[in-house]
Amino acid sequence: MPNVQPLNREDLAEFEPVFQLAEATMGFVPRSMLTMGRRPDILRNFAALTITVMGGGTVNRDLKQLIAMIASVSAGCRYCQAHTGASAARAGASLEKVEAVFDFETSPLFDDAERAALRIARDAGLVPNATTPEHFTDLRQHFNDEEIVEIVATVSLFGWLNRWNDTMATELEEEPTIFASGALAGHGWEAGKHGGE
Repeated sequence: MPNVQPLNREDLAEFEPVFQLAEATMGFVPRSMLTMGRRPDILRNFAALTITVMGGGTVNRDLKQLIAMIASVSAGCRYCQAHTGASAARAGASLEKVEAVFDFETSPLFDDAERAALRIARDAGLVPNATTPEHFTDLRQHFNDEEIVEIVATVSLFGWLNRWNDTMATELEEEPTIFASGALAGHGWEAGKHGGE
């Protein structure tokens, strides 16, 4: 049971364009957004930041979702792991690649650029943060500074979401539950579990 009940979509009519964008991108409206709607200014600014970080830039959308997924794995947020795994698949990552992301360091499905991006996501998602100057040396072999900012912005956005959803005990929606119950179950993912459990 969530610690704060989300509002109904109908109660947040001003956000209908944002909800339609979320549905087009993810296939559903996240309950986390409906909870944020209790403070419309938070939802408004969160939506703007999310659209900027996840919708813009030059880093591939499927890689951004895998970056968000690995950061969420490090943080232990199962809600965000399910969301980002399903979103990576919707963005064009193969199911095989989503399942292999847990082994990105050794899987032949990932190239050196992806490994560098996923490595910083993994280590930046830890508490305390485990990034080093070598992470940036590796990134600079494949990405320019603007893309590095985009990668770190993705990790940072999901750091906020990981803490939000685990703290609020946000209930996972049906679509990502079904996806994660199949694709992520072999890696210890369980429906209804939060990172703190």
